Amino acid sequence: MSQKKVLFISQEIYPYLPETQISLTARNLPQAIQERGHEIRTFMPKYGNINERRNQLHEVIRLSGMNLIIDDTDHSLIIKVASIQPARMQVYFIDNDDFFQRKGTVVNKNGEEYDDNAERSIFFIRGVMETIKKLRWIPDIIHCHGWMTAIAPLYIKKGYADDPCFTNSKVIYSVYDNGFKKEFQPDFPKKLKFDTLGDKEIEELTKRGIFDFNTLTKLAIDYSDGVVQGSEEIPHEIKNYIADKKVNFLDYEKDFNKSVEAIENFYEELE
Repeated sequence: MSQKKVLFISQEIYPYLPETQISLTARNLPQAIQERGHEIRTFMPKYGNINERRNQLHEVIRLSGMNLIIDDTDHSLIIKVASIQPARMQVYFIDNDDFFQRKGTVVNKNGEEYDDNAERSIFFIRGVMETIKKLRWIPDIIHCHGWMTAIAPLYIKKGYADDPCFTNSKVIYSVYDNGFKKEFQPDFPKKLKFDTLGDKEIEELTKRGIFDFNTLTKLAIDYSDGVVQGSEEIPHEIKNYIADKKVNFLDYEKDFNKSVEAIENFYEELE
């Protein structure tokens, strides 16, 4: 297989957050792909409960300093980085005081989902896109993990379609059983709007109705070149949707080594 540049965008990564199916996959898969001779970049949000000192995070000044406008409000983009030494793997963190300086990931101390999780997702994904542009690094494959990355395929295929960094990138979305309960606010589609994602696209998104977990996942599937089942079980509605769409699909594989080989081959097939 020819060497690929693979961008991993994940909702969570171990050891920065506790062990879950997503965090472990997002920790181990990039390492395995790198060890097979490919070049990787890995991104996650810098949640407030990640200890910067213990994990040796530091700000990358040359990449920070940009403002992203979401719903007519400016939010400063801060980029931090840390290394997972045993894997010789760097992880980039998207940070912002408005969205990520709270002592929780997607829920508060009472287990209630944050009302602005949709906006946090928008900021995270646009932050990744803008950072990749600054790095001048052109990914062949963009592999997204977790519902907080579900809007990435839309942005890549619509908002950044004409950007040289992303024009030829293939997007893969891994579906997990990590649903959320609180529907996004009705004005969520309008908040997705920016320079190259205009009124026509927003109108089409609005027709999808209320964005719950299944609606958001379907959006990701619609704009992805391939879909991976990341959990042993996913909602039947989503499994049926994948089958009906006849999208390029890779089923769940419990054995990690077999899974890595299958995913690497999947990358090759999409090229």
